Amino acid sequence: MSLTAAELVKADQDHLIHPLHHPVDNAEPTIYVRGRGATVVDIGGHEYLDGLSGLWNVNVGHGRAELADAAAAQMKELAYFSGYVGSSNVPAITLASRLVALAGDMQAVFLASGGAEANESAFKTARFYWKARGKPDKIKIIARHDAYHGVTLQAMSATGMGAYWKMFEPRVPGFVHVPTCYPYRQQGVKAGETAGQTAAREIEEAIRREGPDTVAAFIGEPIHGGGGVIYPTDDYWPRVREVCTRHDVLLIADEVITGFCRTGRWFATHHWNVKPDIRAFAKGVTSGYLPLGGIMVSKAIKDAMDSVKPEDRWMHAYTYSGHPACCAVALANLDIMERERLWERAAKLGERLHAGLRAAFDDHPHVGDIRGGKGLLAAIELVQDRGTKANFPADRKLAARLQAEMVKLGMITRTRPVVGPHPAMGDSVFFAPPLIVTEAEVDRIVSITRDALKAVLGA
Repeated sequence: MSLTAAELVKADQDHLIHPLHHPVDNAEPTIYVRGRGATVVDIGGHEYLDGLSGLWNVNVGHGRAELADAAAAQMKELAYFSGYVGSSNVPAITLASRLVALAGDMQAVFLASGGAEANESAFKTARFYWKARGKPDKIKIIARHDAYHGVTLQAMSATGMGAYWKMFEPRVPGFVHVPTCYPYRQQGVKAGETAGQTAAREIEEAIRREGPDTVAAFIGEPIHGGGGVIYPTDDYWPRVREVCTRHDVLLIADEVITGFCRTGRWFATHHWNVKPDIRAFAKGVTSGYLPLGGIMVSKAIKDAMDSVKPEDRWMHAYTYSGHPACCAVALANLDIMERERLWERAAKLGERLHAGLRAAFDDHPHVGDIRGGKGLLAAIELVQDRGTKANFPADRKLAARLQAEMVKLGMITRTRPVVGPHPAMGDSVFFAPPLIVTEAEVDRIVSITRDALKAVLGA
């Protein structure tokens, strides 16, 4: 059945429940029908520069026929069969081995369908590990304000944004939140401390406050994604690793956004030579062409899984774990990344994007912070007053107006309104284009942002 554009809009409004659903936001949905490179096209033929790689995930760009061919070829041979213990398939085995090699610091891989499932798996694995080690009281997870780890019930409880909790509470018990490393607005800094030292100290204080014998793991995104694209100081992650090791707490790196060349390395923790105990991944592993995610675990955790009695096995599973077609697409996606050396491209064009943002906004009266420098992941934070870092009033809806203006100018990306109180982040604009974006398109991202700010703020 072929529907007109108007009929599609009506059916969308009546029958499709969207993520973060409310009809007030869906009165005039944009229906996308095609993507090529770093651009997408809607049903009316309007073309937009994709400033956020779909949802931080289309790393190799839109319209890669090679990935469609990989899916089709695998589906013709074996679209699906159970990957439960005792069964396996060639793409899943090959992908696990390849991911371990690319990471260089992990032992084994469990495959899921996306980032929230990956983090759920990480939390359960942390609990399993400590039970296997004879420490069953180590069940708490320390996470950070402004973190995003998914919105299934346990992942939502780790996510450090109250808007995701409000209509679904009570949260799962055992999740504790601490301040993140937020150099622009770091609070509680003691004399002589960097922002990273302060934030790492606050993790250690939380572990001591809760009791090290009750804390299973600390989870953090190497660079925040949806919570503000917040870059830590370079001393932060090495100190976090030291704190976790000192108190016998597992370190979970949520690399759902930062993995797979996004930051100019295969994984962002490589920037600081930090080895996590568990690394969660998703998004860029298939560049969004099919759903896939998972966790990588250290040798110690794999050994714990393999050494327990059969009746104490790791009783965790998903129907689509190791899905053959998804794994085949991931392998083809990694081929593209390696062949085109996309980590190098991301690093080079990320420098261009960051330099362009600095040139355009260093002296802007309402741009308080410009974040970037590691690959194609950047943001600007807006303030009413640069001297005091005072935010615009929330009722001005600056972020939403900027987003709408950028769409008019031919670019789609994500903005975030004023949020608080840990501390209150200003209206922000995020940038994470596909890693195959051209230099001209990077420059256009900057110019559209500049023109949108001028249209909305008059400056």
